[in-house]
Amino acid sequence: MSSLNDDIAEMHQLMGIVHNVDVGLVVLDREYRIKTWNHFMWNHSGISPFSLNDKNLFEEFPELPTLWLKKKLDTVFLLNNRSFSSWQQRPYIFRFHSYNPITGRTDTMYQNMTIFPLTGISGAVEHVCLMLYDATDAAMDEVALQSANEELDRLGRTDGLTGLLNRRAWENQLQSEFKRFPRSEKVSTLVMFDIDHFKKVNDTYGHQAGDEVIRVTSALLQDTKREIDIAGRYGGEEFCVILLDTDCQGGMIFAERLRKAIESVTVNYENLQINFCISLGVAEISKNIDSHTAWLEQADKALYQSKEGGRNRATLYTQA
Repeated sequence: MSSLNDDIAEMHQLMGIVHNVDVGLVVLDREYRIKTWNHFMWNHSGISPFSLNDKNLFEEFPELPTLWLKKKLDTVFLLNNRSFSSWQQRPYIFRFHSYNPITGRTDTMYQNMTIFPLTGISGAVEHVCLMLYDATDAAMDEVALQSANEELDRLGRTDGLTGLLNRRAWENQLQSEFKRFPRSEKVSTLVMFDIDHFKKVNDTYGHQAGDEVIRVTSALLQDTKREIDIAGRYGGEEFCVILLDTDCQGGMIFAERLRKAIESVTVNYENLQINFCISLGVAEISKNIDSHTAWLEQADKALYQSKEGGRNRATLYTQA
């Protein structure tokens, strides 16, 4: 009699652990009928185990990823092996609210899941236990870390004044495009330009006004280029853009459009009105160019010719 009482007490203790552990526990039979639904699941779903007993899991929760989850459950039944899923693979299985939807960083509980087999007396897998772990804090920490790393990477590639790629990041893109050309044989065109008499702008109106001129120039560049084109601030008042899948004629059309847009704009800064213009050099990639720096030099030479020719113009590089 004492042994029976001990067994009953041990069973009650075990059931208490099952129901009160801070982990979701769901036991299913081969027909996906719910045999155990612990307090964690009750608290987060709002549905009591008494109303779910012997009910089909997928009929009661049609929002579950049915095909995916059935495949995992069936594999555990068949192979008598555990199966796992992390929040990185699937953010959640059951759409539960997180513990702290107000003070927390998300209102949805991120979940890790383990499914393990439960064998009967015969040794066959008669049930499986689905364990659900709240991974919200870890997930949010990782998401925040990833976001911070992405922001650091962005800051490391971006010019702070204009939001364009900085010189190093842009040159990396130029090198990649140069390497792509022999494989794709799709021409691209490089445009370099700088602001004419920019030193005079700084000396006359001040460096803060000069910064505003640079910001306006970069904004007009962004408005004129296509989304696929790659623009950067090369240094000081000098800018550059790679026009992807564009030949030299298209490059000259772009350069002239940008030149006219900048020529027609007036920068208003602290009751000052500043007008300015740019000079541009255009160079199309070709098989005769042996490096990305040589391509850059061609555009730079064309830019120099624009300066020598009177400024406020675009020049296409041609072989001497």
